[in-house]
Amino acid sequence: MPRLPPDFTAEIRKIVGERYLREGEAISAIDHGIAAENLGAGLVVFPGTTKEVAAVVRCCLAGGVPLVPQGGRTGLVGGAISRPGDLVLSTARLDRIHISPAERVAVVDAGVTLQALQTAAAEHRLETGIDLPSRGSATIGGMASTNAGGIAAFRFGVMRHRILGLEVVLADGSIYSDLTRVVKNAAGYDLKHLFVGAEGTLGIITRLAVKLEPQPAATATALFGLPSVDAALATVRRGLDAEYGHLRAAEAIWRTYFRLTSGHHRWPAAGYETGHPVNLLVTLGGAEEAALQSELGRIYEDVAAAHPDASAVIALSGAQEADLWRLREDTDLIYRKYPNAPSYDVSVPLSEIAPYLDRCLAELKRVDAAIDPYVFGHLADGNLHIVLNMAGGDIAAEKAAALERAVYRGIVAMGGSFSAEHGIGTKRVEALSAVSDPVKMALMHGIKAALDAPALLNPGKVLRRGSS
Repeated sequence: MPRLPPDFTAEIRKIVGERYLREGEAISAIDHGIAAENLGAGLVVFPGTTKEVAAVVRCCLAGGVPLVPQGGRTGLVGGAISRPGDLVLSTARLDRIHISPAERVAVVDAGVTLQALQTAAAEHRLETGIDLPSRGSATIGGMASTNAGGIAAFRFGVMRHRILGLEVVLADGSIYSDLTRVVKNAAGYDLKHLFVGAEGTLGIITRLAVKLEPQPAATATALFGLPSVDAALATVRRGLDAEYGHLRAAEAIWRTYFRLTSGHHRWPAAGYETGHPVNLLVTLGGAEEAALQSELGRIYEDVAAAHPDASAVIALSGAQEADLWRLREDTDLIYRKYPNAPSYDVSVPLSEIAPYLDRCLAELKRVDAAIDPYVFGHLADGNLHIVLNMAGGDIAAEKAAALERAVYRGIVAMGGSFSAEHGIGTKRVEALSAVSDPVKMALMHGIKAALDAPALLNPGKVLRRGSS
């Protein structure tokens, strides 16, 4: 088992102090997050400033030690996995927030959690313009590194659209700092986009300037039970055309997943059938809650006129709204039932969703007749999550490849993406190479070689280990 040299560890200790370095058995006390393999390294360091991060990176470069940056460890594709001989750099101590209310901009350290930024922004009646179920642990730096999307992407964009500027420690330990706080910026190459979505393979993000949005005074949520994808898309369009308020969320829950969550939480709603092919969670934002609830009622009247068998329930309190959202966000139920269940995160053009799912689900069943996937996602932007009802630990390689082919076939040709918001990490490296334009892959390898020639930053993620 590779071990880091004692003199290297001593140098790291000098940079951050004994208190902010963990090694050996002390690492087991750290929450490993989604995957135990995240803490496979023998050394974890917690720098408190950008300068300390830079000093750690220079030490790794001098010693030839691979470095794995980690935020909240909520990633689902193995982007934070580390091995013996690696150094894990945690951004947990990079947790400062500064908000400029007049500018509607927050300058935050990379280790700030989404929930912490949401809470701080709310004090100024502002919001982040992006939301995720893992808000309590996902960090802003990590979300930028994976170009996270989430619930509000159709309205406010993904992380790439939320970031005005950033600060990054490069592989040679130099600091690239461009904390621009304005939208209009035509001053040469927009280099921040190299690091957004790069998953820590080109540099370590330490600070960011994040665009904020005005927070609505009120919200209202309804759940619609609908007969088809087309009916759900028509309901989304009706929400976008609302006479009062604006659409904030449109989350689709297909029948199998809905029955799992509603059954587990014993969700009661008189008159609401649980057998609808598609269930659509809709949230409106605006000035007055009662008026928003009335608008949702009018939307349901229009839906019912076209689809008499449709169901709907409108939340009349914050508690009822939370109950509805739990039906969408409690994805842990799947993984408790099927540990390491194979999961896929795709984006499909809206007009292609119905035929894509018909084709994909039929092909999955041809691979294994017992497959009845859990499907849910952000319907307004076409991002679908497909999680298979099987444990993932003992699937034969040939079968896993067949399952992946069934999910990914044709996506790029139709103008979609095989990786919508979870990133590439280690799990999607081969898929990226297989479906991407060869020129794109050559450019990516060239950029990696230019910025990290020794390939020490998050090795094996996005690109094959040692392939740069």
